Amino acid sequence: MAARRGRAGDPRAGFRGPAAEPGPAVPQGLIRAARKSGQLNLSGRSLSEVPQHVWRINLDTPEEAHQNLSFGAADRWWEQTDLTKLILASNKLQCLSEDVKLLPALTVLDVHDNQLTSLPSALGELENLQKLDVSHNKLKSVPEELMQLSHLKSLLLHHNELSCLPDGFGQLVSLEELDLSNNHLTDIPTSFALLINLVRLNLACNQLKDLPADISAMKSLRQLDCTKNYLETVPSKLATMASLEQLYLRKNKLRSLPEFPSCKLLKELHAGENQIEILNAENLKHLNSLSVLELRDNKIKSVPDEITLLQKLERLDLANNDISRLPYTLGNLPQLKFLALEGNPLRTIRRDLLQKGTQELLKYLRSKIQDDVTRPNEEPPVTAMTLPSESRINMHAITSLKLLEYSEKQAAVIPDEMFNAVRSNPVTTVNFSKNQLNEIPPRIVELKDSVCDVNLGFNKISSISLELCMLHKLTHLDIRFVTCVGLPFALTYFHAFLNQPSVTVQ
Repeated sequence: MAARRGRAGDPRAGFRGPAAEPGPAVPQGLIRAARKSGQLNLSGRSLSEVPQHVWRINLDTPEEAHQNLSFGAADRWWEQTDLTKLILASNKLQCLSEDVKLLPALTVLDVHDNQLTSLPSALGELENLQKLDVSHNKLKSVPEELMQLSHLKSLLLHHNELSCLPDGFGQLVSLEELDLSNNHLTDIPTSFALLINLVRLNLACNQLKDLPADISAMKSLRQLDCTKNYLETVPSKLATMASLEQLYLRKNKLRSLPEFPSCKLLKELHAGENQIEILNAENLKHLNSLSVLELRDNKIKSVPDEITLLQKLERLDLANNDISRLPYTLGNLPQLKFLALEGNPLRTIRRDLLQKGTQELLKYLRSKIQDDVTRPNEEPPVTAMTLPSESRINMHAITSLKLLEYSEKQAAVIPDEMFNAVRSNPVTTVNFSKNQLNEIPPRIVELKDSVCDVNLGFNKISSISLELCMLHKLTHLDIRFVTCVGLPFALTYFHAFLNQPSVTVQ
């Protein structure tokens, strides 16, 4: 108490500013350092409000101007730097003063982990602001004035109570990072399409039932997180986002995956804990860069052979699905380091083998490929769940996936029972690749009213017959590693008379 009375009698007291604000004082040493560095960190100080002299740090004459008359090189208070970075995180702030506009040079403002229920409209006047972190507060809305921050690159709004966003969100044209996760959002403004520089968008843990198709206009977007929403579908235009590298769709209500014809750079696809039943070739065949595919806790019944096209795949999680068999060629994926299959009714893989780890499992799958090559004509085992007449036929693929598949059998002809099995079930995809076929199977013309995609690659077909020309719905023909006489004529015919099919050759 004596010390406090002594200070009260200090003859220089009249030169000081107003009395300290309620709550812990801000040490003058921090203020002096901030004038030199342009940065002030007041995090974790239990502040219930920001002291006025913080907002006026670049306006008021410093206290040391009245105390120090030596003006040494280290004490040149008049050479102060405008405050560019202010950190007020982890305090007890319930509001921010409109006086924030007195810091026009701010490029970074961090007020995360407070008790803010609103933001001052004066934030819109901080024209140099590049990063604003207001996460972990109690915000229920975002002021329209915030949309004036044309230089803002990072906006972190996660863990608040937001139920809607301003329609003018698209005005934040410089935005590269936007985190809106853990709020109560039910829709996204269509103006998001204007955020063409956005690289990372986090919408996880909201109440979204759909995504606007216009989101595909975000041509710079690399990471999109929609985890834990109520999405039942994904807009097909999402597949046109050529820059997308990471896509998180976990914990939604998806029944299928979109096709990804343009997502050549997609490295991670996370879609676990949904209701996906079908995984088909179209979902996979364009994902040449994929290294992580996570589909655990769905209802997937089969895995297409085309999964072996994912040559860069390192992690594959198919745990807790309804998969009964795997393509043995899965064992040939060169980069695969993690394969999760537990919780599936697999018929041909013993449970103890699943527990031995990925490398042992891949070794087993490779050995089964060799068995198929050394005993190509041997019938697969007939189980209690397989009719003898269908032991070589995947009826699920025909009826559900519309796929007629007889590949990697080293067969010189396609058995008639394959075509007989189609019956009245229209198939759109035919895969007879990796056999020993010398000619186009004549009975393929029976599929002329439905088939769109034909794969005859890796065979010994010597000529293209007119049977293919009768498939008037054909849009894609794969004849890789096939030496065909008359191929130029056939291609000319296809492009002239059919629906401009694409032809894959090598």
